[in-house]
Amino acid sequence: MLATRQVGFEFRCLPLSSWRAQAALNRGCCTPRLPARWTPPIHVTRRAWNSTVATIDQKNGHIETAPNESILWVDNLFPLQIGGLHLPWRSPENDVQGLMKRFEKSSFGVMDPVNIVKRALPSDMPLKVTEILPRVKDGGAFVKFVHPAEVTPKDIEGKVSKLLAEKPIKRFFSPFRGVQVGLVKGVPWLEDLQRFPKGRLRIDFVPKNPGEEAVELSQETLYGMFRRYGSISEIVSQPWDSKIIPKYAYVDFFFVRDAIMARNCLHGFVVSEELGGGKLGTKFRISYERRTKPHRIWEWITNHPRIAIPVIVALLTGLTVVIFDPIRSFFVKANVSRKYHLSSNRVYRWLRQQTSDIFAFRRGGAEQAGLNAVWSHRKDIIEQIQAWLMETTETFIVIQGPRGSGKKELILEQALKDRQNVLVIDCKKIVEARGESAIIKNMASEVGYRPIFSWANSMSSMVDLAIQSTTGVKAGFSETLDSQLQKILQTAAGALQTLDLESRSKSDLDASLPIDAYLDAHPEKRAVVVIDNFVYRSEDNNLIYDKIADWAAALVQSDVAHVIFLANDSSYTKVLSKSLPDRVFRHVALGDLSPDVAKCDTTEKQRATDVHDLTELDDCIGTLGGRLTDLEYLARRIKVGQSPKQAVAEITEQAASEILKMFLLPGKASGNGDHKWSMEQAWYLVNLLSKDDTLRYNEVLLSDTFGSSLTAPDGESALEGLTNAELITVRFSAGRPCSIVAGKPVYQAAFRQLAADKVLSAKMELARMKELVKIEGGNIDKAEKELVLLGSLPNQPWGARDRVQYLLGKINGAQNKIGGYEQEMGKLKKVISTQY
Repeated sequence: MLATRQVGFEFRCLPLSSWRAQAALNRGCCTPRLPARWTPPIHVTRRAWNSTVATIDQKNGHIETAPNESILWVDNLFPLQIGGLHLPWRSPENDVQGLMKRFEKSSFGVMDPVNIVKRALPSDMPLKVTEILPRVKDGGAFVKFVHPAEVTPKDIEGKVSKLLAEKPIKRFFSPFRGVQVGLVKGVPWLEDLQRFPKGRLRIDFVPKNPGEEAVELSQETLYGMFRRYGSISEIVSQPWDSKIIPKYAYVDFFFVRDAIMARNCLHGFVVSEELGGGKLGTKFRISYERRTKPHRIWEWITNHPRIAIPVIVALLTGLTVVIFDPIRSFFVKANVSRKYHLSSNRVYRWLRQQTSDIFAFRRGGAEQAGLNAVWSHRKDIIEQIQAWLMETTETFIVIQGPRGSGKKELILEQALKDRQNVLVIDCKKIVEARGESAIIKNMASEVGYRPIFSWANSMSSMVDLAIQSTTGVKAGFSETLDSQLQKILQTAAGALQTLDLESRSKSDLDASLPIDAYLDAHPEKRAVVVIDNFVYRSEDNNLIYDKIADWAAALVQSDVAHVIFLANDSSYTKVLSKSLPDRVFRHVALGDLSPDVAKCDTTEKQRATDVHDLTELDDCIGTLGGRLTDLEYLARRIKVGQSPKQAVAEITEQAASEILKMFLLPGKASGNGDHKWSMEQAWYLVNLLSKDDTLRYNEVLLSDTFGSSLTAPDGESALEGLTNAELITVRFSAGRPCSIVAGKPVYQAAFRQLAADKVLSAKMELARMKELVKIEGGNIDKAEKELVLLGSLPNQPWGARDRVQYLLGKINGAQNKIGGYEQEMGKLKKVISTQY
């Protein structure tokens, strides 16, 4: 028994058994053994021939046509976006019978795809629709129809296209492109593979029959055949040296819909000999191909690295400036103004005032009592510094004094006590950092510059090296230490200027003044920059000090800030004179306290700590002098119960051990590159200063130990190095060095203690005598060589006699010195060999 379905005047027969099999499959797909997630059921599998059994070759999925039958491709019926969806319900491709029912009905919705097909076909044409084969993946449908023999399919295509041009049909999902039709000239392949439409078509040129030969078509022929389906952007032929079989070509359409139309109309089309397909004909096998998008920007970058890499670096730098510079400036301002510090909080300050009696420690009272005596003694210096900070002229102040003289406390706790916007930079932390990344990190920490990516510099250096090794061009991603320090300091300068102008109001009388003029007229509004430990270990860190000095000079000259340098020795003049060669510095030299003030300081501390035994204090103060750190040390030892004599004896012994370890052990000489002096020179000064408190500067330079040293030939550099190491202090008179004293008062007692050690003194003197013997031996060698040279002359010149006598006298004097040294060395060896 057969069930029939009428289509137009003709009729397609489908076997009833196939319906029952289909229903059985439908029932089977609903069994509970299916997985929970949706997968295409068996009956929904998109086999094109399931829906067109009578007209599709079940082996290859090609549409069969009888005589006087043709196929039209109707485009733009479905959205392309749903082509890849696996719908769990019945799709149009599986419901051909239902489609034909809807096609025959007169009442249908305007949005129905079947309605669109019926509207696209003229009613006055002698054609009969026999099948509709939807292709949701391609967004259209194949419409098979029967036409009279006297009417050609080409005429039907032309009339349908003309009708759609006069009365376009627009779909809701494609308002700008109407429904279009094309006559199918080839043999469509109804595959259900996961191949979705693309704008590029690959046309394989295959033989009409297996074993025959195909011909590769030219671009002109391809253009003539494919252009009618839409605008073509490019036709790419197979490379001439390619060995790939079959031959192929690419046709790129501007629009995907045009590529779909061309593929569905020309797939399987046989190009005859008249059209250029060769004697046996050439068949088209068309497939979609993913178009490789040309990375023109990347290609340009790789082909022009000398231009592209600097541009990329500039863009990244600009992006960094735009994003991070405001953040860094904010943190610098917060660090300088201390606006967000706990000590600046009003509630915290109120609680601290209310609980000051509860949490007052005796140690703080003792220290404050001692410092009050010091500040009273230096009241004139404090007032002088405060007066300089109120002057409108450029303020460049240098506070110079040995370590422990109270420079930092004098400035921060007294001169700048009520001053806002104070930036303190400790050069010691920066100089002691190891490596460029650590230096940058510490410098940023001192000024409050964050975020800082110090690790990025190392990575940038490796990127630079890789790019330079491959392209021969240095990318410039990594920045030098100089440029990084410059960036940090420039950001700090901008933040300081912003802080200076925060209190400026439009209602001020001088509100119209330029920034420079306003800051020049208001020195009290300028920030203060305190640079501590300036020229600390300056031998190996000239770059850091030069950058800081140049930056400070720029701050002063532009009236952005007052700058105060805290230096331990006078070597700061070499660095600062480069930055401000035409300026006179405001200089304050802090020395040790006088014995009266030192005694008052220690007495105040002892009274504050309830220690009343002051009988030995006079002698102790005379030994320690007025160095603040030593006085603090003395006060702490007295506080724990030691007598002044015991405390001073321990302080002196500790100082002697430091001198021995730092200056008198073997290897502490200029030969290892760390020092500019020799061990013999350090002992020479220790021995002389143990006997006399003051030495003449030039007299020391004329001595053989300094003037003729074999290990440290430059005497002035040796004295400068020992001064920087704080073994000695050089005093100046009228701008020139005149005398040498101990580095700090307690060293005087330590020198005497070291000189009193007979074994140590004998050992050090023996080493110095050996060097002197070598020096005199060298003088004798030079004189003897010159005498040999004079003796080799054939005729002795008359003037040579005086020179010979001079050389002989020099040899005699040097030999006499060696004899004296040898006698002294014998005594020293006896001491070393007989005593412990």
